[in-house]
Amino acid sequence: MSNVSISVSDAAATRIKEIITSEPDGTMFRMSVSGGGCSGFQYNFEFVQNQNEDDMVLEKGGIKVLVDSISQMYLVDSELDFSDDLIGAAFKVNNPNATASCGCGTSFSI
Repeated sequence: MSNVSISVSDAAATRIKEIITSEPDGTMFRMSVSGGGCSGFQYNFEFVQNQNEDDMVLEKGGIKVLVDSISQMYLVDSELDFSDDLIGAAFKVNNPNATASCGCGTSFSI
C-alpha cells in the first residue's frame, strides 16, 4: 500500500525522541492496529529493535515510526499525535476513518 498517507505530529516525534534516549541505539516506535478493544479495533504502540520487510517507515526529527502492512489500511490519512493535558499524557491517533471510538482513546471502529 505505497499510496497510504500516515503522518507524525511534531509533538509525537518530540516525545518519541525523548523516550528513545534511554533505549538501546536503533530503537524505533511501532504503531499497529489489532482486533479487540471496546469498539472492535485498538491501537498498539511499542518500542522495537527490528524492522519488518513490509513496514512503512515514517521518519521525522531523527526518529522512525514503523507501521506494518496490515495496519496501514486502517490508518489511511491518519496522524500519530501526542497529547499531554489534565487527563494525562498519551500517544493518540487522529484517524478520519474511525466511525466510532471509545473513551479509552485506544479503541475504534470503522
